[in-house]
Amino acid sequence: MKSFIRFLTLFILLGSAAGVQAQTDTLRVVTSAECNSCKKRLEHEMSFVKGVKKVTLDVKSKVLTVLYNPQKSNPADLRKAITLIGYDADSLPANKKAYDHLPDCCKKGGHSE
Repeated sequence: MKSFIRFLTLFILLGSAAGVQAQTDTLRVVTSAECNSCKKRLEHEMSFVKGVKKVTLDVKSKVLTVLYNPQKSNPADLRKAITLIGYDADSLPANKKAYDHLPDCCKKGGHSE
């Protein structure tokens, strides 16, 4: 009987832990990113934003995909965080001070000839 109770307790604990891990949403944001330096910067800086689990930027499409915990963050806060790094986030413009600190290659048109 004790082993059954232990098994049941373990089963409940593991089940609730799996439920916590499953609480994630995905946000896709069009950014003003230009190059692989932007990719490194955005992925690194966004990894420190509360609730963010995983970040990936597709440089070609300029789409930043953010996997996050909706109990700790929300799309508006995530877009705001992107602007504070110096990049546009959908219709939100980049924070001017942060944008001015980006390397020239990461500014809009930084790779055009």
